[in-house]
Amino acid sequence: MVKIGNIEVGDFPIILAPMENITDQPFRKICKRFGADLMFTEFISSEGLIRDAQKSVKKLNISEEERPIGIQIFGHNIDFMSKAAQMAEESNPDFIDLNFGCPVKKVVSKGAGAAMLKDIPKLINITKAVIKSTKLPVTVKTRLGWDVNSKIITPDFTERLQDIGVKALSIHARTKTQLYKGISDWTLIGKIKNNQRLKIPVFGNGDIDSPEKALLMKNKYNVDGIMIGRASIGYPWIFNEIKYFFKNNKLAEPPDINERVKVCKEHLYASIDLKGERRAINEIRKHYHNYFKSYKNFKRFKLRLYEATELEDLLLIFDDILLNYS
Repeated sequence: MVKIGNIEVGDFPIILAPMENITDQPFRKICKRFGADLMFTEFISSEGLIRDAQKSVKKLNISEEERPIGIQIFGHNIDFMSKAAQMAEESNPDFIDLNFGCPVKKVVSKGAGAAMLKDIPKLINITKAVIKSTKLPVTVKTRLGWDVNSKIITPDFTERLQDIGVKALSIHARTKTQLYKGISDWTLIGKIKNNQRLKIPVFGNGDIDSPEKALLMKNKYNVDGIMIGRASIGYPWIFNEIKYFFKNNKLAEPPDINERVKVCKEHLYASIDLKGERRAINEIRKHYHNYFKSYKNFKRFKLRLYEATELEDLLLIFDDILLNYS
């Protein structure tokens, strides 16, 4: 059984990666129902929490059915990160996760996220300060390094994180400059995991978009769990499909059109309850492609889904989709 501190997260956890404007509470609950063993909130700005910014504070909301779950924070100011961790602890998550890997310009330009990979002493000091400020286990999510010439997430570096009290590592197998382009390189993750001195769990992330690839990464690199990001967007079934493949060595039947429409509508309604109709309709558009991926001649419906701005219109489109593909 893999543990983060004293929290059990499964024999080989299939993890929902934190993604901005994707892994909100409605989507997390759906992913949990379809097999996600462990999940994180969207990343939360430490400065936003300190300023009591509404968008940041709302992201602290978690529910019992989402456990085990970590609240992920980011920032570059030691005091702010410590205080943000204390604020996050009040929401009673299972652990606090530190984002040292986000490559997005608006985060990196402020010295946070993957920018921390250019200032390792500060990264260590922030991590120490957060660990000291909370009673919860603290985990770290990061990347291989800033670029191909500075892959600093080495066995020695990860030992330092373990030695100061980090309880688990999630590593995206790309550098900051790669963003999400090219092919991820898990070689370094394998070296880190096979370091005999490292005792904390290591979770691999990057390009896992099928059950077959999940099994390959599990067997080849000996990681303690795998993290699913983009492949889960609009396709929460991937978690159970991976587990089915591990157990039966064959692919599960994909969801039919009735199931896809049902879950997509459930997702939409839950988002409306949380955020209001306009914002929910705008944000769920990111999920439509995968909810209805592989259906022939679907482009005309996809365009209608993207263009719809009212719930009533979307419900009519869903009815048309069922009529055409049932």
